Amino acid sequence: MKSLSKLKIIATMALISLFTVSCDNDDDNTTIILPETITELAVATPQLSVLVDALERANLAATLDQAGTYTVFAPTNDAFTAFLSANNFASLNDVPVNLLTQVLLNHVIAQELPSTSLSTGYVSTLATQNATDLNLSMFVDTTNGVKLNGVSNVTAANIEATNGVIHLVDAVIGLPTVVDQALANPVFSSLVAALSAADGNLVNVLDGTGTFTVLAPTNDAFSAFLNGAALGDIPTDALANVLLNHVLGTVVTSTDLVDLGAGYTNTLATGPADHNLSLYFNTSDGVRFNGVSSVAAADVVTTNGIIHAIDAVIPIPTVVTFAVADPDFSTLVSALTTLTPATDFVSILSDTESLFTVFAPTDTAFSALASIPEETVLTQVLLHHVIGSANVTSGDLTPNGVTTAASLEGDDLTITLPGTGNNIADLTDGSGNTDIGIIFVDVQAGNGVIHVINKVAIPTL
Repeated sequence: MKSLSKLKIIATMALISLFTVSCDNDDDNTTIILPETITELAVATPQLSVLVDALERANLAATLDQAGTYTVFAPTNDAFTAFLSANNFASLNDVPVNLLTQVLLNHVIAQELPSTSLSTGYVSTLATQNATDLNLSMFVDTTNGVKLNGVSNVTAANIEATNGVIHLVDAVIGLPTVVDQALANPVFSSLVAALSAADGNLVNVLDGTGTFTVLAPTNDAFSAFLNGAALGDIPTDALANVLLNHVLGTVVTSTDLVDLGAGYTNTLATGPADHNLSLYFNTSDGVRFNGVSSVAAADVVTTNGIIHAIDAVIPIPTVVTFAVADPDFSTLVSALTTLTPATDFVSILSDTESLFTVFAPTDTAFSALASIPEETVLTQVLLHHVIGSANVTSGDLTPNGVTTAASLEGDDLTITLPGTGNNIADLTDGSGNTDIGIIFVDVQAGNGVIHVINKVAIPTL
């Protein structure tokens, strides 16, 4: 490993002379001394002297001098001067070493990318996210030159080294937040406009500390959602809740979702009694949310979270949304629609001015029946699974006791906590069956809540 002082000597010699000649009695030998590694080239370039000092302070000069394959977007001295001024640092020595290290690594790609290999899209840098150690993403925009994360332009390209390539850039590339990456990519311009227009100062929220997963609708997704209306036509409080319905309070990668397969999580949007709304994900065919929106581009990593681009805005869900989205409820959906055409259950349970508590039987629960009842009886059975005008969550139930409420059919439903066996709670239906288990709770919609049950509840018929 060469020391930095030795590198400077080599670089100085290279600038003074392109070659030296040594002679002996028999031969004339010519030795060409040129900078070779990325660090040597940086040392030999006067307009990168601050970068060299920064690399030395962060103990990265040796890294970029060793064998490997790197692409370095190298900020010039002017770029560093602007960076220090903008961040109120009097000198390079005032920048905390840990911060300086990550900023410098945010300019390094672990592969060689000459200008001909750069295209619009994301690459990963060697900088990492504190919460997960995932490598930060960099957005490369080649629509007009080469722009990085929306803040830095390549001014000189393809300076070849033995261990990679250098491209000079005119600005230091700061460590991006989810807002920075949304601003950098033109495909999210409608999202940025929506965040700015909504209540709750959402730009500052998503630019601040925290860990977020943002399901970011593209411009086309917003156009389809607005359907010709203007963004300003949406009440700002409602707009804020729709946007928060795309934000999770932790980092969830596409790999995390695929490993889980399918299930529910909560967003930062709120519903009845300020309960956080649920979000259903299913990875059986891509990654899909609430049955209406799919991931178009995954895993844009930022300092305070991760972004997944999606192809449709995810509206505030109703209880019907989750029944349709979750394949475990396919028989229930058939029962509510094709098997009971005389009752418009979909319209009833989609009413956003009403509240419902739904005890939803799974497909397995329906399959345990000897047969699906005919429409008149089935309609009463379905109504027996719904409590009207109430959003009864698990936290509202009597602990170590019973809670009784009338169903829309008229008979009471009785919930007992705790449940027996693997049941979270036990449910007694109108006909006195006590062996119904509540196996999953609190799927929160905008107009009510769903609890999953393992048997069909039967009223007094």
